[in-house]
Amino acid sequence: MTRTLDPAPPPAAAPAAAPSPRPSARVYRRRRIVVFGTLGMLLAGLVGGGAYAMTTLNAPIPAAAPSVIDPAPIVAPPQVVDQPDFGAWAVGAVGFDGALAAGNDSTAMPIASIAKVVTALVLLEKQPIPAGESGPDIRYTDADVAIYWDMIAQNGSVAPVAAGATLSLKESLEAMLLPSGNNYAISLAIWGFGSVDAYVERANAWAAEQGLTSLRIADPSGLSLENTATAADLVRLGELALQDATLAEIVATQQVDIPELGTLKNSNRLLGTHGVDGIKTGTTDDAANLLFSTDVAVGSSSITVVGVLLGGANHPAVRQAIAEMIDTIAPGFHEVVAIEAGTEVATYATPWGDTASARTAEGATVVVWSDTPVDVAVTAQPITLAADGADVGTAVVTAGTQRIEVPIVLDGTVDDPGAWWRLTNPGGLDAD
Repeated sequence: MTRTLDPAPPPAAAPAAAPSPRPSARVYRRRRIVVFGTLGMLLAGLVGGGAYAMTTLNAPIPAAAPSVIDPAPIVAPPQVVDQPDFGAWAVGAVGFDGALAAGNDSTAMPIASIAKVVTALVLLEKQPIPAGESGPDIRYTDADVAIYWDMIAQNGSVAPVAAGATLSLKESLEAMLLPSGNNYAISLAIWGFGSVDAYVERANAWAAEQGLTSLRIADPSGLSLENTATAADLVRLGELALQDATLAEIVATQQVDIPELGTLKNSNRLLGTHGVDGIKTGTTDDAANLLFSTDVAVGSSSITVVGVLLGGANHPAVRQAIAEMIDTIAPGFHEVVAIEAGTEVATYATPWGDTASARTAEGATVVVWSDTPVDVAVTAQPITLAADGADVGTAVVTAGTQRIEVPIVLDGTVDDPGAWWRLTNPGGLDAD
């Protein structure tokens, strides 16, 4: 029997392919994966790894170092001084260290009646005269008259004295200093210390206490040539004299009328010229000396100049030489604006973009002599967070021995960079 095979069924149709996603949808999906992946990592740090996040958010921020702007030194040309061509001399100024100018100033020479300045200072140390007063009364006797005649016999300068006369200590000092009365120097030394020898002992001790190492006192009047000192030490002596108000007033007086004595004139004929307001002449048989002072106006300030010239042939020669010195020394002082208020002296910049300046809170002005340099050194501190006006350092002005500190303050604000900068810049934070 013949078997007929049924025909094979037709093959099944293949399923239709799914439509391809649009390109824009793929990009969106990728971006979503990146964004949410990053956020996921951050959240993982906050949730799963919170130690990292807390450390980063609380880590100290780096300090911003200053970029300092140091002003250039200010230097004037040197001052040329007319210098004496004789003797020993020195010129200084109150508040200025050392001599402004000097010649042969370390050689001790006879000082003559400049020794009376020591007599006055030692007496006033023991018996100060309060401001506006004249001090204790001193009654003069026949012994003082005998001293007067003894000084006349030795060709010494004198001031009149009468037995029974009573003078105040101030009047007695005027009689000693203005006409350079040797007799009053001796009488006052005996009145104050009991004897000339006791006075001499105290005067030399006083000189040592003041650091006047070259000063030697042999008598209260200066008559002995053994009264010696260097010009350098005499400048210091003059400065000490001007510190005593009574003595400074007396040496600046042209003349005084004392009823018991009459009119006493100052032997310093340079007084009142070239600004001279003191201090004391000194005359030996061989030389003329003058310890002098003068006030020099410099801008808004006044500088007291003290100087001495020893060993002149006569007083006119000494006066002329000193006048020429003063006239060439005075222009050598300068008022210098070392730094002005608001001057930028440093800048700051942080990694997160904050910037600020450091500026001087005030200005500084100094008076200098000749070519003394005026320098400004800036010290600014590193800062982290700082408000406008914060103190960030100092600018130090130096000129010779003068030193002025000027505060510097922040002009601007340095704020915290915020959480996002901290989290995204962990390498920019200080390690704990």
